[in-house]
Amino acid sequence: MYGLGRRKSSVARVRVIKNGKGLITISGRPMEEYFTTYELRNIVVDALKQTGQEGSVDVSALVEGGGLRGQAESVRLGISRALCE
Repeated sequence: MYGLGRRKSSVARVRVIKNGKGLITISGRPMEEYFTTYELRNIVVDALKQTGQEGSVDVSALVEGGGLRGQAESVRLGISRALCE
């Protein structure tokens, strides 16, 4: 499943893979390495928490532009749109 998220000047192209292990990669790096603060990581996994799929899908996102907060919010929107497919 694919989703595109935009926030301010950030663009995230997100792929959600069902039956995964809960791995989240952002631009080829683990989420914990890319988003160093708990707040930003929490923004990213918000849609997964609300749908109860936090540990059951893998997420791969390619993010460009903007600051870290805008990037986190664009990834969240991309995940939401991918889950709605």
